[in-house]
Amino acid sequence: MTETFYDLLRKQGITRRSFLKFCSLTATSLGLSSAGAAKIAHAMETKPRTPVIWLHGLECTCCSESFIRSAHPLAKDVVLSMLSLDYDDTLMAAAGHQAEAILTEIRQKYKGNYIVAVEGNPPLNEDGMYCIHGGRPFVEVLKETCADAKAVIAWGACASWGCVQAAKPNPTRATPVDKVISGKPIIKVPGCPPIAEVMTGVVTYMLTFDRIPELDRNGRPKMFYGQRIHDKCYRRPHFDAGQFVEAWDDDSARKGYCLYKMDCKGPTTYNACSTVRWNNGVSFPIQSGHGCIGCSEEGFWDKGGFYERVTDIKQFGVESNADKVGGTTAAVAGAAVAAHAAVSALKRAGAGKGTEKTEQGGK
Repeated sequence: MTETFYDLLRKQGITRRSFLKFCSLTATSLGLSSAGAAKIAHAMETKPRTPVIWLHGLECTCCSESFIRSAHPLAKDVVLSMLSLDYDDTLMAAAGHQAEAILTEIRQKYKGNYIVAVEGNPPLNEDGMYCIHGGRPFVEVLKETCADAKAVIAWGACASWGCVQAAKPNPTRATPVDKVISGKPIIKVPGCPPIAEVMTGVVTYMLTFDRIPELDRNGRPKMFYGQRIHDKCYRRPHFDAGQFVEAWDDDSARKGYCLYKMDCKGPTTYNACSTVRWNNGVSFPIQSGHGCIGCSEEGFWDKGGFYERVTDIKQFGVESNADKVGGTTAAVAGAAVAAHAAVSALKRAGAGKGTEKTEQGGK
C-alpha cells in the first residue's frame, strides 16, 4: 500500500503541531476556511499519495523552475511527500531505458488512478517528429500515457494554449494538450510560467478533495483565475484617476502611476499575480514597473506585442480607453463639486429664511 503524506512526515520527525500548522497555511493559500484546514489534515492522514507522471513536450522548463520555488507549501513537501512523483525526466535520477521502464510500470500498476502533468505541448507536423520522447514522437507518448489517467494537468501557457511555439506561423503545428487529449478531465494552469503557489495549490486541492477544482469557461481553476489582475492591482486608483505612465522611466513611472498606456494587459488578464504574487509573495511584474503581458490568456503571444502603446482597447470590463479616463474623471469631479456647491447654497438660503421667520415671530 502506498504511504500517506502524514506517514512520511512522521518518519521525518515532523511533529503533529507542525503538521497542523502546514495544513492551516495550505488552506489559507487556497482561500479555504478553518474547516478546510481540517479537511486537508484528514486527507493527508488517510489518503495514499497519488502517483503522478510529469511529461515534457515543446517547452523551456520554466514551469518546473517555477514549481520548485513554491513556499506554501514547499515544493519538496509536494514532490517528496504529498505526491508520488514517479516519473519526471527533468527531476528524476533515472535516464534512458530505465526511465522508460518506470513510465510503463506506473501506467500499468496504477491504471486509472494516476495524474498526468504535462509541461509543454505536442507538435503535430511531420507526424510529430519535431519533438521526440524516448525515440518516439511526443504526441504518441502523450496519448498513450493519458489514456489510463484519472486527470490531466496542463502546466503553463505552452500546454494550455500553445504559447510561443504556436505563435504565427507555427511551422511545427504546436498544439495545446486539450486539442489532442479527449475524454479526460483537463485542468489548465496557464502562465509563462504559472505562479509557483498556484501550481502547488492546484495539486494540493486535487489530493485533498479527490476532485478537480471548479473551472472557468476556459478550463482554468476559478480559485486562482477568477479575477482580473486589474481588479486587485494596487495601481488601480491611478487608472481610475486617469494617471498614466507615458514613457518608460518618466516622472509618472517613478510615482507608480498606471501602466495601461504602456500596453499593460492587466484589465483583460485573469490570474492571481496581484494577490498571490511571486517569489514568496514579494512582488509581481506590475509592482516591479513592467506591465502585464497577459501570459495566462489564450494566444497572448500574437495579441499586439509587449510594448505597443494601447489607448483604445474596447473589451468587456475595461472602463474606458486610457486617453478618455482622465477627462471623464475630471468632468465628473467638476460636476460633483458644482452640485455640492449648489446644494450648500440652497441649504444656506433655507437656513437664512428660517432664521428670519423666527425673528419675526419673536417680535
